[in-house]
Parts: sequence; structure tokens; C-alpha cells
Amino acid sequence: MVAFMALLLLVGVVQRLQYDQVGIASWYGPGFHGQRTANGEIYDMYAMTAAHKTLPFNTLVKVVDLDTGRWVVVRINDRGPFVPGRIIDLSYAAAQKLGIVEKGIARVGLKVLKWP
Repeated sequence: MVAFMALLLLVGVVQRLQYDQVGIASWYGPGFHGQRTANGEIYDMYAMTAAHKTLPFNTLVKVVDLDTGRWVVVRINDRGPFVPGRIIDLSYAAAQKLGIVEKGIARVGLKVLKWP
């Protein structure tokens, strides 16, 4: 049992080293489609974009579902999420490609691919 717990701890440490940020992703769509984002663009729920609290606009981020291994690349164009414990809000298109539309949230790792 102790060895198993140590392995779980090690996996968590490796995940944190592999990604710039690890946490919960959610998605947003219909209620915001056509509205202005924080950077002034019109939100398109069918584009590969996302909201993040602090990353600069136009940063390209790889978002990896830590439970399935599926991943997408999104461009940061909005601020959020505003729900405690969440680190990124994906567009509907990004959530669909990641396979999380039905469940609504996923445990993810974020890796910055390109700074603006």
C-alpha cells in the first residue's frame, strides 16, 4: 500500500513537471457565442480558443486530458474561468475535440507552445 501511494505521488510530481499548469478545465459556448471576449474579438464557439485568467492573449496552449491522453491546441482570447478550482475555459469546439462536452469538465495539463 505504501509503495502504491508513493507511485501515485510520483505520478503527480511528474505531471506537474511535464506541464506548466495542472487542474480542471471546463467549457463555454452557446450563451457567449457572438459576444465580445476580453481581448475584443467576437467569441466563436466553433473556433479553437480558450479563456485563461493570466496567460497573455494569443498564447498558444496545448491542453491534455490527463485521464484519456487526448489533446488540443487553443489560442487564449478571453479571461476566465470564474469558477473556483478551474484553470481554463475551452470553447465548445475545443471541448468537443477533447471529448469533454458531455461531462463538462476534465483534469488537464496545460503546456504553453508559443508566447505572443
